[in-house]
Amino acid sequence: MIDTGNSPPRTSMAEYVLAVLREQIATGVLAPGQHLREMELAASLDVSRGPVREALAFLESEGQVEIRRHRGAFVSVLTQVDVEEVHTFRAAIESLAAERASTRMTPAHFAELDRVLDAMKETSGSVAPQEAVRLDLAFHDVLYDAADHQRLSRAWVSIRSQVFFFLHTRNVNFPDFPTVGYPEHYELRMALAQGDPVLARAAAEDHLSGAYTRLRQLELPTESDRPE
Repeated sequence: MIDTGNSPPRTSMAEYVLAVLREQIATGVLAPGQHLREMELAASLDVSRGPVREALAFLESEGQVEIRRHRGAFVSVLTQVDVEEVHTFRAAIESLAAERASTRMTPAHFAELDRVLDAMKETSGSVAPQEAVRLDLAFHDVLYDAADHQRLSRAWVSIRSQVFFFLHTRNVNFPDFPTVGYPEHYELRMALAQGDPVLARAAAEDHLSGAYTRLRQLELPTESDRPE
């Protein structure tokens, strides 16, 4: 049973369910391969089955849930192929975002980056994986906003929750964010400040390689090992 500790906000029920399930999947409360039964989820969240069904369909489109014929919905199992596909797609769009942002960053954008960097710098010892990912993505949200490209922003939104899931997995297995989080993001911030699109693009590509390298070290199943 899912205990959110909160009552449903005044938004559509499907949006509420979607937000809760994303968080539960990202933090491991709903484990990879777990069967997601509509009736149980609806009862736990105090909603009807309609919003649950709608949220599960959206999560399937993002790759976080698999809906199997005659069997229902299951939390997706992270495979080597998933990691490679999301990383290469993110690298493609983020290098473009950095390239564009380097000549479009405003003082407000830099102020927000510095606010996030200050929060990263203050993390010491242990930090909850979900908090590390929240700070990480908050930094990159600014980058996409500064890029000023609607289709690029939509592409980022389409994989952001998957990136959250992947980074959370990375931070659980490699709890080094207090050591590498601030310096790695600070380097990207300083590259953006140079106003050089080529430099910014290279810095973004280099920045993303670290998390990908760590994820590749995990013993993830291959596509052929995915449950039927």
